[in-house]
Amino acid sequence: MDNNTTIKVGFVSLGCPKNLLNTERMLSMLANEGFELVAEDTEADVVVINTCAFIESAKKEAIDNILDVAWLKEHHTLKGIVVTGCLPQRYGEEILKELPEVNCILGTGSFDRICGAVRAAYAGESFCALDPAEEIPLGGERVVTTPAHFAYLQIAEGCDNCCSYCVIPSIRGHFRSRPMGELVEEATELASLGVKELCLIAQDTTRYGEDLYGTYALDSLITEISEIEGIEWIRLLYCYPDRITDGLIDVIAENPKVVKYLDMPIQHINDEVLSRMNRRDTRAGIEGVIRKLRERVPEIILRTTVIVGFPGETEKQFEELRKFLKETRFERLGVFPYSREEGTPAHDLPGQIPEKTKEKRQEILMEQQERIHNECNERFLGKTLRVLCEGYDQVAESFYGRSFADAYEIDGKVYFSSSRNVREGQFIDVRIDEVLDYDLLGKAI
Repeated sequence: MDNNTTIKVGFVSLGCPKNLLNTERMLSMLANEGFELVAEDTEADVVVINTCAFIESAKKEAIDNILDVAWLKEHHTLKGIVVTGCLPQRYGEEILKELPEVNCILGTGSFDRICGAVRAAYAGESFCALDPAEEIPLGGERVVTTPAHFAYLQIAEGCDNCCSYCVIPSIRGHFRSRPMGELVEEATELASLGVKELCLIAQDTTRYGEDLYGTYALDSLITEISEIEGIEWIRLLYCYPDRITDGLIDVIAENPKVVKYLDMPIQHINDEVLSRMNRRDTRAGIEGVIRKLRERVPEIILRTTVIVGFPGETEKQFEELRKFLKETRFERLGVFPYSREEGTPAHDLPGQIPEKTKEKRQEILMEQQERIHNECNERFLGKTLRVLCEGYDQVAESFYGRSFADAYEIDGKVYFSSSRNVREGQFIDVRIDEVLDYDLLGKAI
């Protein structure tokens, strides 16, 4: 390869926000080495596909994307394919055997070797790096790919919870917090770039600091970040119920920059199912945390996720979950059918549930939640919400954005009319006049 050749690189980023941050770091490494980053795969010499492999549907999405890009290699000018992230970390060199269109693979512990992998792929060579996930340094330069007003801040990597259905510990390694000073520095830099909303993420955000400081320190980290000029909203995702401390609840309640929104995955409510899942929670503990949060922060929006059809889940246990969700009325809810994953303890549990039963249970909960969600949204009718504008929808002929009640690319939006132009990234007060499915409609005031 001519050293003066500029290799054009396209990217496909799949999966969760944590995966997106790995993509952003790889983009920075490539840009610093003089590679040209292109938006369209058809323009690329090499395409990098950063994959998720958490559950069966994620694996299928990853393979479908690889095959789509492989078509360009056969019928267009694409020279090479690099597959990175969770899929190669989980399946290793099997990917190269099963998908010969792929030139190179990098696991979650090796994405810092992206430049060498791209050069190899461009030359039609093979490259394989599957280092332990814990060996990759945390943090580092990144090319922020989210809108200018919004960014994720990854405060830790890995997980030690070892839920019986989950492959994350084997893919991402042991839990590791990033030093608080480093995080504050990165948040300050993001604020200087115009970021208004910062979303804190990890596999388990509420465990932050335990490994570094000997105590849960998420409340202290939030307090430090809230002092940064320019950051106006701080949002929390992936908070385990059993680690939501009184100190954290106080910060959510009292710090004006912390949006009154909490993502708290519970996965189930029946104690026997929770035990088989190897969750540390109990029904009493979950209910206690919810009660504290709603008493201390009456306006809080609670989001959770649950799994239906876990091995051995009886109709009675499912009904207990359904009734609990109906009574608790989470404002936001995700329902997922159990995915049987090889290499996890749950894979070999007795009482595996038929797929049709899992899908039916998911459907029942989502129909119930649709009514709850709409009723919760109706409480905003006639009220004024502070909305972070995200753009203008030409089809709807309306501006749109999000209030405190909705997380980026997860929940609904607020569509609003305005007699004056509203810039992307600008906060605006909107009076809510109507509820439309999962969204709100209103007028700027």
